[in-house]
Amino acid sequence: MKTLISGLPGLPPAAGPYSSAVVAEGKFGFVSGILPYSHEKKAVVRGTIEEQTELVIDNVRRIVEAAGSTLEDVVNCKVYLSAFNQETFKAMNGVYERYFGTSKPSRTTLGVQLLNVDVEIDCIFRLN
Repeated sequence: MKTLISGLPGLPPAAGPYSSAVVAEGKFGFVSGILPYSHEKKAVVRGTIEEQTELVIDNVRRIVEAAGSTLEDVVNCKVYLSAFNQETFKAMNGVYERYFGTSKPSRTTLGVQLLNVDVEIDCIFRLN
């Protein structure tokens, strides 16, 4: 059994035939790749890597909290960087560490081709 999480205030609807997040078997939630969407500007924002990472993790946080969990319940993340080098990794990592602190979910960071953004993150979280 699965429950779809979509249409959250401040987040755009999924841009394709998928859900923003899905809760499976009542134990885990799976968040689709989230972009640097600003709910104030109602648009995807392409600022610095730090700014984009902040927006992405804020959006991930909103989805996780809508399911009744917190960022401390995130068990795995995949981070996608369009320009994957020492500078972008360090910039993203600094913001990431502020949000995840001591909870430290497992993580994979990949260099990929993204469309009109530099950072995208998906994750798996434990339901409370």
